[in-house]
Amino acid sequence: GIESIMVNCNPETVSTDPDTSDRLYFEPLTKEDVLTIIEKEQEDGELLGVIVQFGGQTPLKLANDLEEAGIPILGTSPDAIDLAEDRDRFKALLDELGLKQPPNGIARTAEEAQEIAERIGYPVVIRPSYVLGGRGMEIVRDTAHLNRYIKEAVVVSGDSPVLIDWYLKDAIEVDVDALCDGKDVFVCGIMEHIEEAGVHSGDSACSLPPYSLPAETIAEIERQTKAMALALNVG
Repeated sequence: GIESIMVNCNPETVSTDPDTSDRLYFEPLTKEDVLTIIEKEQEDGELLGVIVQFGGQTPLKLANDLEEAGIPILGTSPDAIDLAEDRDRFKALLDELGLKQPPNGIARTAEEAQEIAERIGYPVVIRPSYVLGGRGMEIVRDTAHLNRYIKEAVVVSGDSPVLIDWYLKDAIEVDVDALCDGKDVFVCGIMEHIEEAGVHSGDSACSLPPYSLPAETIAEIERQTKAMALALNVG
């Protein structure tokens, strides 16, 4: 048979149950540690591949390093992961698909950040480009706040741009779980957050099924999810 091997550094998660996988490693999710584990496991048999999509931001950032080391990445490819996380590429994808998004811009200098924020209108959400949420993200309400954020929280440059979005007030946030094999997409569930949008997903409570969304909104969410999954070649 095929053995599953879990690498996890968080003892509080369900995946650290020793019965979940054939073997469990409590090691940091770094390039060096993961490659060492892979080398050890390859001594006992063929490595079919690594799945990096189920552990949040940290393992996603390992995808390119593992691919460069010749390790097969199962499921969503490193290029597709980059397409979803690189804000320039993802914005272009949404435009191509005709999907709505808040007014936004990408700044590579402090001057550009101030120009974009003033064009969009405060408050804005600002964050590093290659981050899904959480670390480095902040709601900025005026120019002084923006300058303080750029000075203290991030380094804005051509290699480290920041994404600036118009802040959606009183918005409803949903998480969507879907399965895709590259051809068909099955939406497993739409979870409506109980708190207003802006609370970190891992710290919020949600309802399944949605408790306040009308049928037409749910249908539109499903349509957009399927369009993005196929365009991203999620598998």
